Amino acid sequence: MRVLSLAAGLFLAGSSFFPAFGAPPPEARSDEISSDLQAAREKVYPATVNIAVVGQSFEGGRSRKFPAAGSGVVVTGEGHVLTNYHVAGETTRITCRMVDGRRFEASVVVHDPLTDLSVLKLNLPAGETVTFAELGDSDALEVGDRVLAMGNPQTLSSSMTLGIVSHPNRVFTSFTGAEIEERDLGSGQMTGLLTRWIQHDALILGGNSGGPLVDLDGKVVGINELGGNGVGFAIPSNLAREVLEQALAHGEIRRGWFGLSVLPVEKLGMDEGALISWVVKDGPAERAGMRAGDRIVKVAGQAVAVQAFEQVPQFYARLSRFNEGELVSVDYLRDGKPEAVEVRVDPLGSFLDDQAEVRPWGITVRGITPMMALSRSFPDSAGVLVTGIRPGRLAASATPALERDDVILELDGESILGREAFLAAWREHGKDGAILRIRRGAEDLVSVIEPASASSNPSRGAELPKAWVGVETQVLTPAVASALGQKGTSGFRITRVLAGSHAATSGLEVGDLITAVDGKALKASRPQDASRWRRAIEKLTIDTEVSLTVRRTGEDREISVRLEATPEGASRASRGEDDFFEFDFRNIVDQDRHKRQWGPEISGVLVTAVTGGGWASLSGLAVMDRIVQVDDTPITDVTSLQTALGSLLEDEPERVRLFVGRGHRTTYIFIEPEW
Repeated sequence: MRVLSLAAGLFLAGSSFFPAFGAPPPEARSDEISSDLQAAREKVYPATVNIAVVGQSFEGGRSRKFPAAGSGVVVTGEGHVLTNYHVAGETTRITCRMVDGRRFEASVVVHDPLTDLSVLKLNLPAGETVTFAELGDSDALEVGDRVLAMGNPQTLSSSMTLGIVSHPNRVFTSFTGAEIEERDLGSGQMTGLLTRWIQHDALILGGNSGGPLVDLDGKVVGINELGGNGVGFAIPSNLAREVLEQALAHGEIRRGWFGLSVLPVEKLGMDEGALISWVVKDGPAERAGMRAGDRIVKVAGQAVAVQAFEQVPQFYARLSRFNEGELVSVDYLRDGKPEAVEVRVDPLGSFLDDQAEVRPWGITVRGITPMMALSRSFPDSAGVLVTGIRPGRLAASATPALERDDVILELDGESILGREAFLAAWREHGKDGAILRIRRGAEDLVSVIEPASASSNPSRGAELPKAWVGVETQVLTPAVASALGQKGTSGFRITRVLAGSHAATSGLEVGDLITAVDGKALKASRPQDASRWRRAIEKLTIDTEVSLTVRRTGEDREISVRLEATPEGASRASRGEDDFFEFDFRNIVDQDRHKRQWGPEISGVLVTAVTGGGWASLSGLAVMDRIVQVDDTPITDVTSLQTALGSLLEDEPERVRLFVGRGHRTTYIFIEPEW
């Protein structure tokens, strides 16, 4: 690690400045720093990637998609990328953009929430190459070393900031300093068990997560993770290297677990050993006979010295390097007496399993890991945990209704041993309803989910149409009547004559004052009398003539108008919904055309609702968009849109193109779903 010394000479006020003996002049030091920065940048900056993802969260019984961004760094010639788990985990699509503008889709090699790291692989076309950076030795970092943070802050294009290391081995402890704290990645996944962060002051903003922390030798010494208030934290490169090596060797992370927690021995007044503070029931350490209060002094013949909290993650990392099933000798002291046992190592997995959505039922579920079962005091890790219920769906109307935190143990008599087993059982049996055995707290319940009834679009607006005149009006209040020079006149003033209606061909005009219907005076002079015009017309018969007494330029005249049926309104429109893209729609009706002055050339289907976090929402589809075309298929009504959407589910195209009318213009909406 190169350390730049900024020596400064002391001088008196008013005296000439001379550099301290043996120190280079300021210009030389500045040139040296600039040269080092440039060399480091040229080695790592081209390997920095901007990562755009479609993230996925689970709430309210459904999955929600959202756009997000972060950073990463290419670390192999084959295009392997290191980034944060909280950037690339729980996503449905990952796209990486190089600083030279090239874009590549990326696939996941390994997710490792315990270190908040993910290893990705760029999907490089044949013959395509990318620049990669070299991992350095994070253990060599010292306070004051200069470092560069590279990444994608605020989703801006790749950038670089300069700072110094303020602490190379930072851990987070509780407010009282009594125990080490892990960090929540925002989804319930915890990190920090194995990590001592590099604390530095190179500017870190949202979007920098996953980007490289670089020394002035041009080596990646950390993967940036946290930032704020002028302080940044990075995962050490030596820990990242272990994750990368396991990903490349096994395609998964393999770690051992002893089933115990430790504290430093400093407060015991000792320099050696690690104090066991907790032993997991039925875990490896307990099975070997160890218990809280024992002080471990050797593991596999090697001395243990956990004097301060900064050494706790190192100790856990050391234990994690043993293989599942391996017998490891542990020497410890109990009440001052030496003891020795052999511990058979269990695997150390993630705290949480992934979630999945069962959309027809309206639930989300999560597999139960051993650590999760332990934290919730479950008897075992069988079943799946219900993490959310969507109102109005099958699970919410089951008997009894499913609830959040229920554990589904059986589906139609088939035992559920995890998330994938549950999904397989649901695909085989659950689409036609199911009988579930669930655990709710200490209760063992049976719940019946009935299949969805097959019903067509329900009839809407069964009320018979009524008579209608194609005009819009306002009440002749005393103030309006006086302003028009018609003081004392009651009735309605025509504010609009609807094009295409019988009223438009009858001779009625905007500004006419309607004072009577078939000779019966209209008593309307208050704003609350606005409905009297509608009620007076609706009493009459469709397709008959009505005589309106109209005052125009101070003279009364009789105008005959043929009555029409009330235009079809939104409440009577045929409707549909798409459960995959998650939006609702309906036919265009006469009221839409009248209200928006749409002619017969305006076609399509109106969007009436877009569920937040769905594919339609993510693409930018909005309420009142008018879908005119799906790919190359014209859309004329609800049926044609449902047919087009059904074809998409069969064909599963990479991209769906919607041509929509939006306000006074048209635009294209591109949906890129994960089928």
